[in-house]
Amino acid sequence: MTRLSRYLLPTEKEAPADAEALSHKLMVRAGLVRQVGSGLWSWLPAGWRVQQRIAAIIREELDAIGAQEMLMPVIQPAELWKRTGRYPIEELFKLSDRRGAELVLAMTHEEVVTSHVAQLVRSYRDLPLILYHLQVKGRDEPRPRAGVLRTREFIMKDSYSFDRDPDGMAASYERHIEAYDRIFERSGLRWYRVAGDVGVMGGTGAHEYMAPCPAGENEVALAPGYAANVEVASAQAQPVSLPAPLDAPAEVETPGAATIAEVGALLELPAGAMLKAFPVHLEERGLVLVMLRGDHRVNEIKLTKALGATWRPASAQEIEQAIGPPGFIGPVGVTLPVLLDDGVGEGTYVTGAGRADTHLRGVAPGRDFAFERADIRSVEVGDLVGGAPITIEPAIEVGNIFQLGTRYSKALGASYLDEHGSEQPIWMGSYGIGVARIAAAAVEQFADERGISWPAAIAPFAVHLVAVGKPGSPERELAESVYEELRAGGVDVLYDDREAGAGEKFADAELLGAPLRLTVGRRALESGEIEVQLRRGSETLAGIAPGGVLAAVEELCRGLP
Repeated sequence: MTRLSRYLLPTEKEAPADAEALSHKLMVRAGLVRQVGSGLWSWLPAGWRVQQRIAAIIREELDAIGAQEMLMPVIQPAELWKRTGRYPIEELFKLSDRRGAELVLAMTHEEVVTSHVAQLVRSYRDLPLILYHLQVKGRDEPRPRAGVLRTREFIMKDSYSFDRDPDGMAASYERHIEAYDRIFERSGLRWYRVAGDVGVMGGTGAHEYMAPCPAGENEVALAPGYAANVEVASAQAQPVSLPAPLDAPAEVETPGAATIAEVGALLELPAGAMLKAFPVHLEERGLVLVMLRGDHRVNEIKLTKALGATWRPASAQEIEQAIGPPGFIGPVGVTLPVLLDDGVGEGTYVTGAGRADTHLRGVAPGRDFAFERADIRSVEVGDLVGGAPITIEPAIEVGNIFQLGTRYSKALGASYLDEHGSEQPIWMGSYGIGVARIAAAAVEQFADERGISWPAAIAPFAVHLVAVGKPGSPERELAESVYEELRAGGVDVLYDDREAGAGEKFADAELLGAPLRLTVGRRALESGEIEVQLRRGSETLAGIAPGGVLAAVEELCRGLP
């Protein structure tokens, strides 16, 4: 029953005081969600309908590539996570039962699904295999924000592929790419697939599905034919004007100038003509001196990959003892290994001299200090890919896919016997979609000053029917007949039969954002046509004769964005 007089849709005129993201404001105001605590949300009936519409699309497309749906528990033995090395993850909820057994609230399900496959798969004939479920996840998020975009509990679709070898894994990965492309296309989002970082998932490769919008906390680098998360994006650095070369480094006094900006102002040089030092400490190697252009930023993910180990910034005391006073250090004459960013081109630069209030002009990498190279910087707007400048825009990550390789199968003993009777590890992939994030991204992308404007495929209702007139009036009787006709025809319709003013009803309809609004009032009786308005763009269409409402609505719905 979807009569608004009996439906739980608590719309609000004002957004929560702490709401910043547009989706946070509108989803609360439209009566879709309610907050329980920090990062904890309840989905009210209309909001839950949106999640269910999204889940239905996901199921259809996963089933189409041969995936099999199952359900795994969110409470899991900690031992499985210890075996894969993921138990120390800070965001993993950890707990104990009354007997003291260690448990976790799963943030993903690689451990459990792999343990099942380890027990059930024996032969190469059992592979390939794709399993998936939609399940609640827990994440001890340190800073929940943006409404349902970053929460501590959420529903995610995660699927897992199991194959005999790398070629099989790649084939399953491609099938998921095709399925994901269709899922996000059908959901009505603006989206793109980008190269991503494997992160805590591990493995050999990853892609992320991004929905661009101002509330996104990811940054995506874009150029013609290129899209990548800034965490992993690579590009040719913009050229910089360098000073005339010197035959050897020359000291220059820089009293009190300990930052790139201060040195640049003093020497009248652009930031890119200087090299900045970033000493880091590795547990097993000690200090490494990282060097990059003064106008560039260290990319921590790239740096971790280049170093092949975790690291921390060196302390002021460590820097003072090994290199010199912080703010004036450089690579010339140091005994530490130097890691130089690929963005540093040929030429001579200004660096710290290793003594207070002193810098060096004319420092040439290679001639004046030895180094190893790596791509360790974050790309910047205007850097080049294929000769074209990149742009960077914020986006919401709505899905991700990973080639896991054998990381989990080896840790949990998932293997099979090949055609020759030899035991081989199973090759895996992992694929996630954030259901709530698709909903929030749609709100962010298509809302206007009046409220939400849902893509038709995931809207809570296809039609919002507004009755303007008192109960028992001819116009109300017509509205009732239209409602029953649409319901009988299988149309998802929300009928506003409340005893409220027309202005309030229209405002709530625009706030909730069903793609199509029908209005039945005195004007419809006088003209013989029911008023029709599209939510997207607020376009008023030709009216519908009361005798052909169902057919006309079905035709309109087929063309809705």
